Amino acid sequence: MRFGLTKKNLSIAAAIVLSLTAFAACKTEKTSTAIGFKLPEQGKEYVLGQDVRLELDVPQGASVSGVTYMLDDKVLGSQSNGQPFTFKTTDLSLGYKLVSAIINHEDKKDTATVNIVFKSPVKPALYSYQVVNTFPHDTTSYTQGLGYYDGRFLESTGENGQSTLRWVDPKTGNAIKKIDIDKQYFGEGSTLVNNKVIMLTWQHNMGFVYDAETFKQLSTFPYQNSREGWGLTFDGKQLLKSDGTNRIWFLNKDNMKEERFIDVFDDKGQVDQLNELEYIDGKLYSNVYQTSKIAIINPNSGVVEAYIDATGILPKSDTYMNTDVLNGIAWDKQGKRLFITGKKWDKLFEIKAVPAK
Repeated sequence: MRFGLTKKNLSIAAAIVLSLTAFAACKTEKTSTAIGFKLPEQGKEYVLGQDVRLELDVPQGASVSGVTYMLDDKVLGSQSNGQPFTFKTTDLSLGYKLVSAIINHEDKKDTATVNIVFKSPVKPALYSYQVVNTFPHDTTSYTQGLGYYDGRFLESTGENGQSTLRWVDPKTGNAIKKIDIDKQYFGEGSTLVNNKVIMLTWQHNMGFVYDAETFKQLSTFPYQNSREGWGLTFDGKQLLKSDGTNRIWFLNKDNMKEERFIDVFDDKGQVDQLNELEYIDGKLYSNVYQTSKIAIINPNSGVVEAYIDATGILPKSDTYMNTDVLNGIAWDKQGKRLFITGKKWDKLFEIKAVPAK
């Protein structure tokens, strides 16, 4: 038997080679017109306030008639060609961002994307505390939410089967008005909005709305994209909600829909486990869960501007087996008084932040 290529086989082989060559050329030609980002590199980190230069990688021979640049869902600006574009970051928020270029070229429209990260430029100021007054606190209260309104504390507590919502007399630490939350729910943060109390649950993807005086349940609401319910406060326009990550969600006060978010960073990176919240004079105060730190956050950018370290505020002699971590921040707006407590602590403290030594 003879092996090898005949003239007929040679002709067929040549045709296949020519076809493959032509196919490869077509693929190369198509790929060569693809436009992506030359700058910035994928995952590039920037300090907030640093200008960001955007530059497209336009193949030779490609014609770009116009480009619209976007950061997440906001338009940064446009160029009539593929020339570099620079934008400022001073007034932006921290965290991971998607940069997009909507490109008009060769009678079609393409989109190129790249991810970047904005980090904090601020080294947080460090504060300690001075105890101004000490008040009693119910040791059965696994404090999740705390607020001060019209001379009394609004407190929501957690733990399965033991969660409550209560108005508390500061002088005695006793509940003036109290309801038990359905035993299936683990209660979390709460806040007052006009004549209503808004309260979160932990992992049930649901919050409650109560009449502020009677505690009659008026409605419920679902979470949307936030993972869990942790802390809650009200800035006068929107609800601010933590979910155990470094993300703060801004909710519509009327329908509780999540409208936007910020990511919280200090100079070392993202600050996770943000817990009970309080809005004080334009800043967001947050317990950092399982620490003695309270972060003071710029709610526009997510920058941690300062920390209050409350280490040792509860004397060891006052702790016992069930005493848990620092959690609970309340602000007396009229009296300019700051209160803090912890889960199942026997004391609630009025403090003043003082520079750390």
